[in-house]
Amino acid sequence: MDPRRVTVFGMTEHRHHRGGEWPEHSAAFEVHDPYTGEVFATVAACDQNDARLAVEAAAEAFPAWAELSAEDKATLFLRAADVVERRRAEIAETLARETGCTIFFANFQQDLVKQELRQAANWVYLPKGEILQSNVPGTYSTAVRRPLGVVASFTPWNGANVLAWRAVLSPLAAGNTVVVKPSELAPISAGLIVAEIAEEAGFPPGVVNVVTHAPGEAKAIADEFFANPTVRCVNFIGSVKTARMLAERAGRALKRSVMELGGYNPMIVLDDVDLDYAVRTGAFSAFFHQGQICMNARKILVQRGIYSEFVERLAERARSLPMGDPKDPATIIGPLITPDAVATVHARVAEAVSAGARIVTGGRSDGQVFEPTILVDVPDSCTMSYEETFGPVVIVQPVDSADEAVEIANRPLYGLTSAILTGDTYRGFELAGRIKCGAVHVNIPTIDDEIQAPIGGVRDSGWGRTGPYSLHDFSDLIWVNVQSGQRSLPGAAFGVAARPL
Repeated sequence: MDPRRVTVFGMTEHRHHRGGEWPEHSAAFEVHDPYTGEVFATVAACDQNDARLAVEAAAEAFPAWAELSAEDKATLFLRAADVVERRRAEIAETLARETGCTIFFANFQQDLVKQELRQAANWVYLPKGEILQSNVPGTYSTAVRRPLGVVASFTPWNGANVLAWRAVLSPLAAGNTVVVKPSELAPISAGLIVAEIAEEAGFPPGVVNVVTHAPGEAKAIADEFFANPTVRCVNFIGSVKTARMLAERAGRALKRSVMELGGYNPMIVLDDVDLDYAVRTGAFSAFFHQGQICMNARKILVQRGIYSEFVERLAERARSLPMGDPKDPATIIGPLITPDAVATVHARVAEAVSAGARIVTGGRSDGQVFEPTILVDVPDSCTMSYEETFGPVVIVQPVDSADEAVEIANRPLYGLTSAILTGDTYRGFELAGRIKCGAVHVNIPTIDDEIQAPIGGVRDSGWGRTGPYSLHDFSDLIWVNVQSGQRSLPGAAFGVAARPL
């Protein structure tokens, strides 16, 4: 093995990746374990020039990758899935130590990654166009999809590994090459692991590139992506606040953008539901990964007849969830990502309590581990009543009818995902058509993920979809029009006057 190459597993010093190489870098930054606070790794602190070189590597690799056969692309995706399976334990430990996710969530992510890689092997065989009907005899008219070129993907820290692969696979399957800019909070899980596995699976150099950066230095990397004409699309997964800035810059640069953003994610619980199932579903939706998933339920709207019992039983379940070290397989609630994240959740809870809300359970933290928290009587004016709070905190609110629940569910400007729990599935299906979200789950948690589904938001939760539905976002549609023989031209090629109407 080349001694200059640095693996991302089993070592604490990590270089960035471009053009099939792991170049040395003079500057580095520290990544901390959210649970212990200890330095977990040091990672290359790249600058705008590094980003430029990564884009150049991707551009150089693009023509050959675009022309690579579907069979060869599929083989690489399948090999990568096998690598993920083989290195499952290593990846899980890395995710737990870098992002604070539990071993359960780490393995949950890896299962999704394997599914996505294996399904991507099929996406490369999907039709790349269609034959059109022409009004002109002898004309063969087609609409053909062609890859864009280089796609810049911004990946988040929260569902770091699965979302990093999601930001890479659709562009790759469409025939593009990719430069990944992972969050500085999870540069390994949200980027370098992908590069490591792609390399081990045999992806050609330059097809997948990763540029890491120190905290506060993201702008330098983004500046290159927007200034460089080789980058044809910006693919972002993250917060609405950051997305607004990136979308504006993409518009000014006339670059395509795809935005998968956060949401408020209401859950409606009707009075004909199996209450035990509703409590289990509500707990999973609200507290999975410490409430740090963009799909977590933020408000549960419960019909008044079962409201008190639902709150009592949900609180009992919340108090039973094991908290602590995410590397312990028994842990369900691990740490929040940073001390600032803990402070933000405390501030949101304090704001609600000062306005008259009541904490049913939780509300405290130990280090960066925040207790699963349930609030009731939260005024609409409180921030957590309409904005995403990234922590294990949920509002439970009574409603008098399904119609009222739908009206409240649609109040926030976001529209990522939602859930309706009912004993009448037909009623649930009817209500689903009235919820303004990119996904509505009936008798399913707000957190659900099937690779073949069109996952994505509406309204302020972004645009674009995942999986096979995203391939058009990462390709241009070209009209290829062929005439058999010579066409009768208008005005006989200007030699004869056109006939009067």
